Amino acid sequence: MIMKPVLTPGDAKQLLAAAEEEAKRQGWEVVISVLNDGGRIIAVHRMNGARPGNDDTSLGKANIAAMTARPSGVWERWIQNDHKAYATFGLVAAAGGVPIIIDGHLVGAMGVSGVKAIQDEQIALHAIDTVFPEATTARIDEEND
Repeated sequence: MIMKPVLTPGDAKQLLAAAEEEAKRQGWEVVISVLNDGGRIIAVHRMNGARPGNDDTSLGKANIAAMTARPSGVWERWIQNDHKAYATFGLVAAAGGVPIIIDGHLVGAMGVSGVKAIQDEQIALHAIDTVFPEATTARIDEEND
């Protein structure tokens, strides 16, 4: 049996708070999603002013990050370059979905949607670094860009 860390609802609340803090500091209105390692919702937060489509996009970005243990921006770059067939998959291939990896174990993912994709990613990375400074967002030796 392998023992591994897991995200709790309390962890998710801390991630949401840190993400919202960064979004407010920048003047951005977003939707923030936190999923477990199986891609299931732990928490979702919609800031005032976020657009209706941001919910599904935030969840989609977090889901692809959780299901592949890769940032969703990796898929965006792959589709733009040599892997055009990935565009036919049911995934959101835009930056803003980030896996949370602790001690080499995927524990979940965050997804953010509401501003430019790179800004969405900035919010997620800030939250993860604030709450779990020891976490990584890519597995060792796996392509991250």
